[in-house]
Amino acid sequence: MKRICMTLVAGFAFVGMTGTSNAGCVQAGGEATMVTQDLAKFMANAALNNSIKANGWTAQGSVKMTCDTNMGLPHCVAKQKACS
Repeated sequence: MKRICMTLVAGFAFVGMTGTSNAGCVQAGGEATMVTQDLAKFMANAALNNSIKANGWTAQGSVKMTCDTNMGLPHCVAKQKACS
């Protein structure tokens, strides 16, 4: 039987945004490193959604996704504005 080992790194981070028009809003994010870029995108988006939901925020606007393979495996970061 062949064994396949997959590494999953998923997390979230957020940085407060400044300005009176964005009061109560943050730039939420999620990231993932997976064996394929499609999986990395999916998991980064899931981490982003989990971070928004866990903090009771409401997503605003579209998700901005960036991906690279600097570490050998596809790594993607999803970011979206979220407000309380």
